[in-house]
Amino acid sequence: MNSEKTAHADFSLGNKKIAALTSFTFSDFGDLRMGKTNGLEPFFGKRRFYVERINGQDSLVANSDPYVQRFSGYRQYDFLEKVVYRQNDNTSHSLNVQFSTSSDIPRYDRLTDPGAGGQGLRSAEWYYGPQQRLLAAYKYAKNNLGWFNSGLRATVSYQNIEESRHDRRFGSVFRNDRVENVGVWGLETEAQRNWANQILRLGVDAQYNDVQSEALRQNINDGTTTPLDTRYPDGGSKMWTVAAFATHSWQPENEHWTFSEGIRAGYTALKATFLNKDFFPFPFDETTQSSPVVSGSLGAVWNGPTGWRVAVNASTGFRVPNVDDLGKVFESQPGSVVVPNPDVKPEKTLNLDLNVTRSLADRLRWENTLWVTAFRDAIVADAFQFNGQDSILYDGEMSRVLANQNKRNATLWGFSSGLEADVYDDLALYGSLSYTRGRIQQDEGGDLPLDHIPPLYGRLGFRWHTSKASVESFCVFNGKKGIHDYFLNGEDNEQYAPRGGMPAWFTVNLRGGYRFGKAFALQAGIDNLLDMQYRAFASGINGPGRNFFVTVRVGW
Repeated sequence: MNSEKTAHADFSLGNKKIAALTSFTFSDFGDLRMGKTNGLEPFFGKRRFYVERINGQDSLVANSDPYVQRFSGYRQYDFLEKVVYRQNDNTSHSLNVQFSTSSDIPRYDRLTDPGAGGQGLRSAEWYYGPQQRLLAAYKYAKNNLGWFNSGLRATVSYQNIEESRHDRRFGSVFRNDRVENVGVWGLETEAQRNWANQILRLGVDAQYNDVQSEALRQNINDGTTTPLDTRYPDGGSKMWTVAAFATHSWQPENEHWTFSEGIRAGYTALKATFLNKDFFPFPFDETTQSSPVVSGSLGAVWNGPTGWRVAVNASTGFRVPNVDDLGKVFESQPGSVVVPNPDVKPEKTLNLDLNVTRSLADRLRWENTLWVTAFRDAIVADAFQFNGQDSILYDGEMSRVLANQNKRNATLWGFSSGLEADVYDDLALYGSLSYTRGRIQQDEGGDLPLDHIPPLYGRLGFRWHTSKASVESFCVFNGKKGIHDYFLNGEDNEQYAPRGGMPAWFTVNLRGGYRFGKAFALQAGIDNLLDMQYRAFASGINGPGRNFFVTVRVGW
């Protein structure tokens, strides 16, 4: 529970030619209160004390309620304007403008890091500055364009994103301020032709990213500033991507089968410039990368006459290193620093998936998916050397050097299964289960866990509804993530889990709603009904305890 308060208002106007929608949303999230009931393993994560600055000094203050995770709240503002102009029956134009911003957002996990020797707290301040995002997108749509009898869609867009990170050690008067500004220009086009039992789609998309990074160290007492190393290359980073694609699907005389093929080919390039060598004596002034990229896919679907559906897909993929992969300098966790690695290469994948679905007279649907991905040159953050050293001084502390690298080969596989049954016309039961496993193959034999792999998770519940009322209750559960399944010193954040790994957990939730005519609706519910204590894998903050919510919707 975090005493969230959200207000949303929107209105629209229009006629046969032009329509406009305006909306505004404001959310105020208070400090998050964790559950008080022991989960499946011992309790952890209480916020016993925090830092306040009293009479110009950092002081540890006892938390009056250790279940309240002090300094986890923030505010969010979102604005949307969309205008659609229908030129004629075949042509339309639309403009989509979005703006969002926030208050400062505390980095709660870093505010709980222990100080030297496990005493006190390491940071007095650690927060993200207001995150500002502006999006403007123009879309042109034509329903019939000669040979492309199903029309053309083209979108031109621009985004500007600003974010910042601010941190200060306990007892220090110097705050590190790092600011990033990202400009993103995009173009997406797609044309489609339909004939007989076939569909052909052709398109081109392109994107250009410009990343500018600044940093300074500020004395919070007198406001003076000194230079500081930037998070991304201080001379700026630029990345270009352009690609053409084609997809084709067709259904032969036998109406039970559908086949599809696709190909995508393009080119990507990146340039990053390192100017200041005072903080890191980089052995390079500039790093550039460029690479042609090609991927393809094949698929087949069989729709059986008795409710069976089987789909098989095979595809290749790639992920080209971006500015974040190649040029970032940051503290991944206390005592470890990630440095740039200009030699990191694209990772490639081969993907296979099988989907089997069974439907019975619109009363029961059982869907199963089994998939596997084989990685070549998988990009993983691991131990590295900077100018021949495996540890360097970063932010006043000797830190182990890490860098993104191509770690041989890796495999990733998993399955999901979901069942939904309409027991009666107004009552449905449902359940789902998902599992993922990923491993990195080592040249010397054996394997290591791939990071970012969630534990087993699922959901069970029922849903009752009429034309006016609805009630739903469900249980969400996660299996345990043992520490032996963490990629240590990577991005799984093992430092925020208990010694043996992240415990299993579950929550029970109840919600319902009622519509009073066309203009008024009420929704309410209780999440985490049993007030269970839990933490999602790789997170540094406990999940919310028992919390109540009420939503009122009014329209006219």
